[in-house]
Amino acid sequence: LASLTRETGPKVVRGDPARKGEAAAKGAPQPQAHHHHHHPAAPTIAVSDSSLKFTHVLYNLSPAELYEQAIKYEKGSFITSTGALATLSGAKTGRSPRDKRVVKDEAAVQELWWGKGSPNIEMDEHTFLTNRERAVDYLNSLDKVFVNDQFLNWDPENRIKVRIISARAYHSLFMHNMCIRPTDDELENFGTPDFTIYNAGQFPCNRYTHYMTSSTSVDINLARREMVILGTQYAGEMKKGLFGVMHYLMPKRHILSLHSGCNMGRDGDVALFFGLSGTGKTTLSTDHNRLLIGDDEHCWSDNGVSNIEGGCYAKCIDLSQEKEPDIWNAIKFGTVLENVVFDEHTREVDYTDKSVTENTRAAYPIEYIPNAKIPCVGPHPKNVILLACDAFGVLPPVSKLNLAQTMYHFISGYTALVAGTEDGIKEPQATFSACFGAAFIMLHPTKYAAMLAEKMQKYGATEWLVNTGWSGGRYGVGKRIKLPYTRKIIDAIHSGELLTVNYKKTEVFGLEIPTEIDGVPSEILDPINTWTDKAACKETLLKLAGLFKNNFE
Repeated sequence: LASLTRETGPKVVRGDPARKGEAAAKGAPQPQAHHHHHHPAAPTIAVSDSSLKFTHVLYNLSPAELYEQAIKYEKGSFITSTGALATLSGAKTGRSPRDKRVVKDEAAVQELWWGKGSPNIEMDEHTFLTNRERAVDYLNSLDKVFVNDQFLNWDPENRIKVRIISARAYHSLFMHNMCIRPTDDELENFGTPDFTIYNAGQFPCNRYTHYMTSSTSVDINLARREMVILGTQYAGEMKKGLFGVMHYLMPKRHILSLHSGCNMGRDGDVALFFGLSGTGKTTLSTDHNRLLIGDDEHCWSDNGVSNIEGGCYAKCIDLSQEKEPDIWNAIKFGTVLENVVFDEHTREVDYTDKSVTENTRAAYPIEYIPNAKIPCVGPHPKNVILLACDAFGVLPPVSKLNLAQTMYHFISGYTALVAGTEDGIKEPQATFSACFGAAFIMLHPTKYAAMLAEKMQKYGATEWLVNTGWSGGRYGVGKRIKLPYTRKIIDAIHSGELLTVNYKKTEVFGLEIPTEIDGVPSEILDPINTWTDKAACKETLLKLAGLFKNNFE
């Protein structure tokens, strides 16, 4: 918490300021009493007020301690009927990608992806230091700060040490759940962190500072290995900020960082699931017959795959016990619930209520999922599954891709969302997100695609494109492909059944589609069969191909 410019301060002590008497017992430095008969010391220029007050550090508190801090000191914190901690993230209930900045220094100019389509918006070193100082000054002005020392990446050879300094118990508990939790021994020998987050999210950035476009700023400095958060209390900024950092650090070690779900069969066959929001990534990777390695962020190295995180961050909108029992049951003591609405008396959560936001979330440790594989690592993937929810209804339910197609579809990162309009007409909208996670990648998409192709070739993985969207017509005409059919298709991929069946090639995209799959009606496997208007089908297919082409350029 030291300022980069002032020479003194802050005085940091461990422990809760509410329990004053215990500081002495814990060996914290005590302010010395001045003897008044000496002449007063002349104040030196270097002394600052921050060196005269104590900042209490609450270090790696347990969930129970964090619950107490939140309930006592943070408005809007409640315990729900199942024992989760309900919190409010304030005005921001989602990420602010337009307010994210990356320091563009000499190294970053060369290494990172800049310009059109890139998520990296530049700032200079001086502005970063201005914001860092603002965050540090804010944190120093507080009575107490929370510090978490944790790890990222379950692969022991390539794990990253992170330190998160924050002002809210909610943020501390969120990161406790989402990062990997160190043992007491590991904490004892933690040493210097590889990356530090200064989360001063309650305090705005200064609008007069260069490069600022709002009162929110999320800034990453790769050379200093630091991240500063101002003006947003949404906890997902920390999770995704670190994910971006991993997208920079891991490829330097020839390790591929992936925005994907990952699970493993009882025989050790691993599958990776890529897909944008609403494609079924979480639903399909959480499979009772398979072990969950992770739901969102992974690394693929020469040792195999590993989860980057120690927890899951699940969407809660319309959550039901029937549809997603594992997530439902994970919402218990220790879990953070963000921006949900609950009954004032019973504290029962209404998961259908989106009055605060549609982006309601639960953050819980991965071991809350009964079939999680701990440690979260596995052998090299056998299957790589790209999920698209095609609302145009022209992509086949499943197709097998060759290496060139794999790279093409991975770089494209396609899905089609249904955009709602007031008068009830809903048009499908194509969305492309490079590498299925364009908001988080740091290097050019082709670098990740080349690494993916290289690893797939080296370790013999098969790539599949699975459409979880519409069939028999576009949205509003056709129907969504039934989830049980999609599950059967995924099962056939896992079992290896799909490697033995006959294939035929489609027009336009040149996709290999199977002619039959056990338990799935054969006529739905080729989209043209399900459309009554064959001409419209061809026309829509060409339209989609055009969208792919424009995006790729």
